[in-house]
Amino acid sequence: MAEDSDAERTEPASEKRLRQAREDGDIPRSREVATFTVLMTAGAGMWMLGGGLVNTLSSVLERGLSLDREQIYNPNVLVERVLADVVRVLLACLPLAGAVMLMMVAAPLLIGGWNFSAKAFTPNFGKLNPMRGLGNMVSTNALVELLKAVAKTLLVGAVAWFVVMSQKDAVIGLVVEPFGTAAPHLGSILAKAFLTMVGALGAIAILDGPYQMWHYADKLKMTRQEVIQESKESDGNPQIKGKIRQMQREMAQKRMMSNVPTADVVVTNPTHFAVALKYADGQRGAPRVVAKGTDEVAAKIREIAKENKVALLEAPALARALYKHTEIDDEIPEALYSAVAEVLAYVFQLRAYSKGTLDQYPDRPKKLPVPPEMDPFNPASQKPGTDAGAGTPH
Repeated sequence: MAEDSDAERTEPASEKRLRQAREDGDIPRSREVATFTVLMTAGAGMWMLGGGLVNTLSSVLERGLSLDREQIYNPNVLVERVLADVVRVLLACLPLAGAVMLMMVAAPLLIGGWNFSAKAFTPNFGKLNPMRGLGNMVSTNALVELLKAVAKTLLVGAVAWFVVMSQKDAVIGLVVEPFGTAAPHLGSILAKAFLTMVGALGAIAILDGPYQMWHYADKLKMTRQEVIQESKESDGNPQIKGKIRQMQREMAQKRMMSNVPTADVVVTNPTHFAVALKYADGQRGAPRVVAKGTDEVAAKIREIAKENKVALLEAPALARALYKHTEIDDEIPEALYSAVAEVLAYVFQLRAYSKGTLDQYPDRPKKLPVPPEMDPFNPASQKPGTDAGAGTPH
């Protein structure tokens, strides 16, 4: 059951899948919407321009049926007259043809938009598979197309019958009208009939547009496994990324540990925190943090410091403040200058005593001037409503 559930396409298509589909030329399209907009544009153009177009065509037809002696015996004159009539007809039809062509180009913007894909022109011999063709014939989409064809036939047929019956007397009356008025009248009747029947197609287009959008989205749906696999391909395998981060942390820790022997002093908590400080004598700038850590890392820092005879000083408040407010290679905060200065003075005195240049063993600093707000365990550094030091080892 779990495998069947995973195989169900329940997840919406990702941006990558939609982009790939567009690159393959697969975009939502509604032929009903495109047909309706183009035919409605043609009908509206006939309604607005039909009178002038009919008059022009009638004039051209009348002139074409009237030949004088010169035209009969001089083919050049006849050819020039025919060409002039053709140009006249083309110019008369140009506004209507231009509007229809413009709508044909703009219609795809309603659903799917413009899309240029070279893959759409690539031959796909899989479409020649008979079994695939039979499968398409009995698919849900084929049934929908059949229902649309039947609905269009019935709807347009019913509307056409209504139009014919409602205009029957007007059509019969054309035979008694003069040609000059009958031609525009006929054009008006045809335009009305055309627009009415095209309007009936609008009902099909209104239903087909949303259906095609839904069908396209449903066709591109993904299984949960496909979503997971795509996420791995796009963002990388989480296990691999975790392994890389772990290796990066280990490498950074090794680099940090290699700096401990160069430190002047390691300030401890005494067990949970350890911060190694180095002061470059003769250079500008405050002492810097070359290593820091808690628990096991702190123990490793103390171990390396002892092995390399780096001074260790137990100063809990200062160790916590340095750990909280500094990063590796950062200079110490200005608020801790005085406390660190006392520590370094003690360390330098120890060195002098070990070399014999100082007769008396220096006194260990006891109460260092660490501002209360710098110590994360001091209540003065906590925001209202928080528990001082909650979840942090002391």
